[in-house]
Amino acid sequence: MSLLFAGCLCAAVSSAQQQADSPAKPSNNQAGEEVNLRSGDVWWKHAVIEEIYPRSYGDSNGDGVGDLNGIAQHLDYLHDLGIDAIWIAPMYPSPQVDFGYDISDYENVDPQYGMLADFDRLEAAVQQRGIRIILDMVLNHTSDRHKWFVESASSRDNPKADWYVWNSGIPPDSPGVGEFQKKNEHDGVVPPNNWESFFGGSAWEWAPARRQFYYHKFYKQQPDLNWRNPAVETAMFDVMKFWLRRGVAGFRLDAIPELYEDVQLRNERDLGGTNDQGDPNLEEVRTANQPEMHDLLRRLRAMVDEFPGNRVLIGETYPPNIAVLDGWYGGAAHDELDLPMDMLVGFGNDSKFSATYFRRVIEEAETQLHGSQPLFVFDNHDNVRSLDRFGDGVHNVEIAKCIATILFTSRATALTYYGAELGMTEQTPRRKEDVKDPIGITGWPREKGRDGERTPMQWTPGPQAGFSSNPNTWLPIAPDYKTVNVVSESADPNSLLNWSKRLIAVRRQNPALHDGSMLMIDSGNPDVLSFVRRAPGQKSVVVVAINMSASTKTVTLNLKNSRNEGVAARTLATSEPSLRSVRTVESLTLPPFASWVGVVK
Repeated sequence: MSLLFAGCLCAAVSSAQQQADSPAKPSNNQAGEEVNLRSGDVWWKHAVIEEIYPRSYGDSNGDGVGDLNGIAQHLDYLHDLGIDAIWIAPMYPSPQVDFGYDISDYENVDPQYGMLADFDRLEAAVQQRGIRIILDMVLNHTSDRHKWFVESASSRDNPKADWYVWNSGIPPDSPGVGEFQKKNEHDGVVPPNNWESFFGGSAWEWAPARRQFYYHKFYKQQPDLNWRNPAVETAMFDVMKFWLRRGVAGFRLDAIPELYEDVQLRNERDLGGTNDQGDPNLEEVRTANQPEMHDLLRRLRAMVDEFPGNRVLIGETYPPNIAVLDGWYGGAAHDELDLPMDMLVGFGNDSKFSATYFRRVIEEAETQLHGSQPLFVFDNHDNVRSLDRFGDGVHNVEIAKCIATILFTSRATALTYYGAELGMTEQTPRRKEDVKDPIGITGWPREKGRDGERTPMQWTPGPQAGFSSNPNTWLPIAPDYKTVNVVSESADPNSLLNWSKRLIAVRRQNPALHDGSMLMIDSGNPDVLSFVRRAPGQKSVVVVAINMSASTKTVTLNLKNSRNEGVAARTLATSEPSLRSVRTVESLTLPPFASWVGVVK
């Protein structure tokens, strides 16, 4: 919404712990048969999670659209890459106005993706490979075709009349009413405030049967649920239990800050100017991050913790600063989300490809989250791919290798996106008539939509990149597929794919990278990002050095602050072949955009 791999656990984790952390088998038992307290080591603290956009991963039936069986066909690839869990974007029945984020039935599978039996087979298949499934769960809104909304919109006195956010509106001459509201006048009333839809226009839509407006933060076909109604919470918790009992390892919670709105329905402050949809720029503090959210998350966390296997709650959070992010964990209490997304690292408003920037935001995550486990994200289905955002047009692949090094060697849980490991590129539509994403149609040309980051996975240099047997794929195959694909990059030892695979393997095998502490070194260097990882009780450390400039840089890495004064080094992984023979960190010469990971004793 608004808004990115060996199935075995690391050898450093005991076999007993592997058994304790293994995904729970699907069960018909009621929740609560085993209480699993979140203490000690849990699988998601070390995980590499890959987001899969089901429309774009693998098409098993030749209709040009990906499906669940298409995902199942590529599980061995995910296992070999080292993925611990896959987050599947919404696969539920949906009118597909927002490509699945408008759900009409939370307890089934959309026919274009398969059947519930296909999901169960996929769940069994991933468990055989030591991979887990995390489902996208949309709590903020449903489709307007969901049976709950159909009933709610039918009258003001039906059993579900208060399941959504309804308002009778106000007279158009009321104080504070602006022209934006007056555009939406019906039956002599206008919306109660100036709130806007994220996708353009008023956030209030008129329902003739009720002669009232309903609120929708996103498309008008996505009415917001009324989370102040306890019946809504019970129903949505039951939906999540349905999938938890089928064995899913947890949920990525879509648009989680938007679940509550200002109870007084106060106007947002106008900031001046217009956005990409041509609407006024508003402050947007009344429709997100309301205080009730934290109580709800604590109840949600308690419910999920009733299930065995350390199920995880990941939040789609775009925090303005680290303090807000800390609040989504529950601060020092650690009793809300397990892994709210730290978008400050990969998507911050001032993000840029520099050692200084990444050092600052990573240190914030290390020191200002009350010891919570960070989750770093550089790519997802809502944003331009990181290769294009950070690339300079000349060294894009080399820069992508630097990003991969940060993602897979830092202490954070790593969330990546299908195709990022290949260097798949953004494919922004060039003509309005080619756009599939509705926001790109309504916002053209300032807003071109999100099709560019959602193109089909590139498996082979053959027809349709091996994604589908149908030449008419739902989005066009990127023109670079003949070189940027799994088959070609697997054969190239210096490819981005093999670099990603190597980093993930080292992360899994080395105790310091698996669960060690993290400390920045050489902190004044504007071009080279360097840090130390140390495993508990280990004398040796792992040093990571990343040259984030287009010039060769020589560094002397002082490890005294890491309680290690050694200089003798052994390379674990490097993106630059000339660094494989490094024997010391007293003087380390890094070619442009080179990464070096090594053990220092």
